Order: sequence, then structure tokens, then C-alpha cells
Amino acid sequence: MDDRRRLYSRHGGVPLPADLGDGLAAYLPNTPFADQPYRVSAKFRCGDKQRLIDIYLSQVAKGRDAIKDLIELMRIAQKRYGHLYNCTPGA
Repeated sequence: MDDRRRLYSRHGGVPLPADLGDGLAAYLPNTPFADQPYRVSAKFRCGDKQRLIDIYLSQVAKGRDAIKDLIELMRIAQKRYGHLYNCTPGA
């Protein structure tokens, strides 16, 4: 997570809400990751284990708030992870 934090922070990354764990969302257009520049990463607890989810998007619909959408996608991904693995994200 430290490498992601450094990279995302250099590109104006936005910290995730505390309930999603330790992470950031960012837009990285002029990097080696330009093919999927919209990125969000979160390290979170689910039950007694630490987990990490990364979501990368190549584009978002014009007029959308990409960072807000990435944060909501992370919320959905963590909730779904909890259902699949029978644990409670953030607990």
C-alpha cells in the first residue's frame, strides 16, 4: 500500500473514507498506467484478516465525478467481498 500511496499522492490522490480502510483514489493520466488511469486501492480488514482490493478503469462517462464513482465502486467491492468470504469489511 505504501507504493500506491506515494504514487497516488503525487497525482492528487484522494484518501478514502475511514470506513473503507486505508486507501486512495486517483487519476494517473501521464504515467505508465495511462491505459487505465482511474485507480482506487484499499487495504481493509475483513474479519480477522487484512485484505487489499485494487480497481482500475480505462475511462468513465463524460460528466461523471470519477473519484466519487471509484470510491463507491470500492464500497460495493468490499461489501461483495464480505458476502463471498463470510466476513464483515471494516470489522
